[in-house]
Amino acid sequence: MHSLTEKDIRTSFVNASQRERGSLTLPAGFESLDWDTRDFLGWRDPKLPAVGYVVGRVDDAVVGVLLRQADGRIRTRPQCSWCEDVTLPNDVVLFSAKRAGAAGRNGDTVGVLACAAFECSANARRRPPMAYVGFDVEAARQQRVLAVQEHIESFLRTVREG
Repeated sequence: MHSLTEKDIRTSFVNASQRERGSLTLPAGFESLDWDTRDFLGWRDPKLPAVGYVVGRVDDAVVGVLLRQADGRIRTRPQCSWCEDVTLPNDVVLFSAKRAGAAGRNGDTVGVLACAAFECSANARRRPPMAYVGFDVEAARQQRVLAVQEHIESFLRTVREG
């Protein structure tokens, strides 16, 4: 992912009000983020524990989405829809996002099961287990990274297009 400025991020949100954009807290260590190992920027707001933000690229445009964690607990161990990591080193929660535009103003939302702290980029880059003799670990890792990029872009596009 290409590096982003604070202004890029604040203006990218397609489903947030001006007030929500202005009051969001950037992730800790924003100035020193390693953009080369990220497929998207995702973080939780320390002031609002049930709120998360995801910023990525769709058709060369920066698109940001405000997410809200659903109330309640999931009874089974879910799989993240973005990284599809079967070893799940972290928690997965249900997030909802208002759609952009008139659909969102009318209450239309999109739900997604995602890593609670948005660790998908790191999960996809972890070395996968050797599946069989001759298994190409690097090709599998690269395929996982591409899958995360496609899933994030698809989700952002769905929210943006209302």
